[in-house]
Amino acid sequence: MEVISTDEAPAAIGPYAQAIKTGGYLYTSGAIPLDASGQFVEGGIEAQTRQVLANLKAILAAEGLTLANVVKTTVFVKDLSDFATINGIYADAFGDHTPARSTVQVAGLPLGALVEIELVAELA
Repeated sequence: MEVISTDEAPAAIGPYAQAIKTGGYLYTSGAIPLDASGQFVEGGIEAQTRQVLANLKAILAAEGLTLANVVKTTVFVKDLSDFATINGIYADAFGDHTPARSTVQVAGLPLGALVEIELVAELA
């Protein structure tokens, strides 16, 4: 098992790793809308979703991977009425690649985030 970390994504805000590489897969922790310096991104669901995906792309890139390597995502959303907006941004990011996905509405997310996404990617 190997801890994966990059300065191109925000540092973990608790006792966890950005990602773990093991058994042929990369498992990310949930990414919330913090920029690489750790500042919370304001601006609503669109800006927050784009930042979350940028963070995940940065973690993948640290291992030479892209969203095309992703096999599963889990999307946690504060308000399921934001699903269509999140889904559109998500679809643009992933293009024709459609990994398995779960989406769950939650009562709250760290730092008041509106969206959090975690993923599993197959190592190249």
